[in-house]
Amino acid sequence: MNALRWRRMVAPLLLSLLLASACAPPAPSRYEQTQQETTQRNAPGAVAKEATQGAKFNQFFPRSVSGYQIVPAQEKKGFAEYKVNRGGKNVAVLSISDTTGVAGAADKFQGSATKIAGYPAVEQGQNITAILVNGRYQVKVQSRDPSFTKNDRVAWIQKFNLQGLANLR
Repeated sequence: MNALRWRRMVAPLLLSLLLASACAPPAPSRYEQTQQETTQRNAPGAVAKEATQGAKFNQFFPRSVSGYQIVPAQEKKGFAEYKVNRGGKNVAVLSISDTTGVAGAADKFQGSATKIAGYPAVEQGQNITAILVNGRYQVKVQSRDPSFTKNDRVAWIQKFNLQGLANLR
């Protein structure tokens, strides 16, 4: 009889603990915590308000040419990206980004002895070639396949409408 009484007393207690823990809000994940910290008042934005809308960059990208298909991939304020596909395989990524408001983004081009189409150029690692147009717009070609070489990246940078991009206001 004591065992039955004991069970009747413990069962409601366990049930109430279970319900209380189920109703408690979960602890924030490390990602939520970072999001909260970086979006507090007066935190700087990731993209400057005066950055060019990504849609304005679309007209300056190269078009598909024999053997290559150019496919839009991403577009947002201050940035646009296209994929270069050959034979159904992604071999490179083309992008234009507005460096306005991104501290130090254009600094890597200062003092560059290399030029492509008259613009300062840099190599970023082994797979990326970039130029800076009008001191503001970074045009970048990134190899995604070993068959897409540095020479290919340089050739594709020259396929952009760089003069039009330089005149963008």
